[in-house]
Amino acid sequence: MSRADQPLRPRRRLPAVLIACAVLAGFAAAVAPARAQLLQGTGDDQVPVTVEADQGIEWIRDSSTYVARGNAKATRGDTRVSADTLTARYREKPDGTTEIFRLEADGHVVIATPRERATGDRAVYDLDKANVVLTGRDLRFQNAGDVITARDSLEYRQGQRVAIARGDATAIRENQRIRADTLVARFEERTKGGSTLAIVEANGNVVITTPQEVARGREGVYNADKGTATLTGDVRITRGKNQLNGERAVVNLKTGISRLLPAGAGGERVKGLFTPGKVPQ
Repeated sequence: MSRADQPLRPRRRLPAVLIACAVLAGFAAAVAPARAQLLQGTGDDQVPVTVEADQGIEWIRDSSTYVARGNAKATRGDTRVSADTLTARYREKPDGTTEIFRLEADGHVVIATPRERATGDRAVYDLDKANVVLTGRDLRFQNAGDVITARDSLEYRQGQRVAIARGDATAIRENQRIRADTLVARFEERTKGGSTLAIVEANGNVVITTPQEVARGREGVYNADKGTATLTGDVRITRGKNQLNGERAVVNLKTGISRLLPAGAGGERVKGLFTPGKVPQ
């Protein structure tokens, strides 16, 4: 485990990819005035959107698209989306007006606010499904204390308040790390507005690493409020040369205390292998 990695703490705001939806939507409204109502409900309706591109903004009527090319940037307030190309795709409605249904950012994509930054090669915002997906290399989300990475994709489903990291997904908090094939982060709405991280579900080849131990299992659930992770399925907890085996474990990432538990009544007993020597601190 690299200690140089930055920490992951419970979120107090929506992910940068969701904030980007408002900026990309603003880009669509800027190039297609008929769709200005897209900005309603973002909580920032009167803030103007600035779109810049070295090679200009064009309307391609035959493919029903607007495209900003060459170091394209869409800025709204303190939120910025930059990419080699920004594309808005629209369709006609029965009443004769048009609506944007898909927004794309391609090449060196950066979604940034003063506190958050998300990167990838491509970002797609599907307005019908209300979700945004980042793909490509260097898929990464971070803020002052959070780092989430993935190999295949980073997705945020706006209506469900769910973020999904796929492919060797990793969430890092201080010197603690949760890795799995897929991480699903669920957010809860706060009474004073905004959202906070509530639960992270880890599926497939789950590994939790702390300075003292490594815990493995098939599945895991992390409770951000309690700071605990529950592992199930072929669980192994290794500390130095000592190892505990079972079907279920509760790892407290705040206290460093791990409890290995039987699967249930009639389940296999927990087992431990202890090697004489100094216990790692």
